[in-house]
Amino acid sequence: MSPDAKHEHWTGWNVAVTGINARPDNPGPGCAVARCLRHAAGFRGRIVGLAYATLDAGLYQRESCDSGHLLPYPSTGTAALLERLDEVLRRERIDALLPCLDAELPNFMAIEAPLGQRGIRLLLPQRAQLRRRDKDRLPALCREAGVATPAVRRLADERFFDHCEADGWNFPLVIKSAFYDAWIVHSASEARQRYRQIAATWGYPVLIQKHVLGDEVNLTALGDGSGAMIGEVMIRKQAITDKGKAWAGVAIDDPELQEAGRRLLRSLKWRGPLEIEMLRDAAGTLQLIEINPRFPAWIYLSHGVGRNLPAALLALMNGARPEELDLAPPRPGTSFIRHAQETIVSLDEVATLTASGSTLHPRASVSLAA
Repeated sequence: MSPDAKHEHWTGWNVAVTGINARPDNPGPGCAVARCLRHAAGFRGRIVGLAYATLDAGLYQRESCDSGHLLPYPSTGTAALLERLDEVLRRERIDALLPCLDAELPNFMAIEAPLGQRGIRLLLPQRAQLRRRDKDRLPALCREAGVATPAVRRLADERFFDHCEADGWNFPLVIKSAFYDAWIVHSASEARQRYRQIAATWGYPVLIQKHVLGDEVNLTALGDGSGAMIGEVMIRKQAITDKGKAWAGVAIDDPELQEAGRRLLRSLKWRGPLEIEMLRDAAGTLQLIEINPRFPAWIYLSHGVGRNLPAALLALMNGARPEELDLAPPRPGTSFIRHAQETIVSLDEVATLTASGSTLHPRASVSLAA
C-alpha cells in the first residue's frame, strides 16, 4: 500500500465486500452494503466484490461492484483464504474489507493481523464476543443483559422429537442451524425431515427453540468495542420470505427495542456491525430470537432513513469517534420493499470468471497496490 493510500480519507478507499449473492428467499447483505457505499456522500472509491459462487449476482452488477473475485469456501480454512486474498491484492488495492456472512467470520478474525500488515482494515468482534452470541448461548447472555429469550437446546439425535412433548417441548417448535436457516415445525415427522435437511446442509449442532408467536422487530447498529451502541436503526417486518427474511419492512421508533439493544451491546462489548432479531409476544414482552454478527440484508434502509451505517463503519475504521459520525435522527415510517430483477450477463463473462476467478467491469479503472 502506498503512503498516500495509507492516510487517505475513507471516501477514497477501495472497499472489499463479501456476501454479494442475491437469492430472493435468502439474500446476502453484500449487495445492499455496496449500494449504501455507492450512495454515501463523497464516496469516490472502488468496491471490490468477493463471492463464493460464480452465479452470485453481485459479481456482475456494475452498479454494485467495480470488480469481483471468487474466494475459497470457509471450510477450506484460513491459509487458503489468505493465499487467495494475496492473489487479489496483486491485481488491485484493498483498503478495507467488510465481511457480510456469519460462516466466514472466524476465518477473517484469524487473519485480521496479517491483513492489517497488508494495509487492509477490518472492524470485527473478538472470538469470545462471537461465541457469546451463539444461538445456543443466548439464554446465558440474556440473563446477564436482563432480556427475555425462548428456551433453546442442542440436538444430536432426531429421536428427541418422538418424546419431546412429554419433556415440555410442545409443537410448534423452531428448528435451526448454528449459522443459517430456521423452520417452524408442527409435528415429529416434519421435525425429523427438517433436522436431516439442516444437518446435511450445515452440519451439527442442530438447535431446537421454543416457538414464540408475535410481531418481529429488528435492530441493526455498530459497536465500538467498549459497550456503546452506535447509529441504531429499527424496523418492523411487514412481509417475509418462506425462510423468514424481510421482503418488506418499515422503520420504527421503539424505545423498548432500543433499550434491549443497549443492554445486549453493553454485555457483549460488541465490535463492528450486528443485527438483533426480536419478537414481541402476546403479552407485549420482547423476546430475543437471534443476534447476527454482521449487517442485515435490509441494511440499505439505513441510508434511506439518514443513517448510512456501512459508511459510518468506514469512518470508524478511519479513526472517527462515535460523536463525530454524520448520523441524522432516523426517520420512522420510511419503508422498503425488496424486489428481484434480472442481471444480463454474457457467457464470456461467466466463462472468464470461472476460469480465472476474477472479473473486472469495463467502466472500472484498477488501482494497483504499490
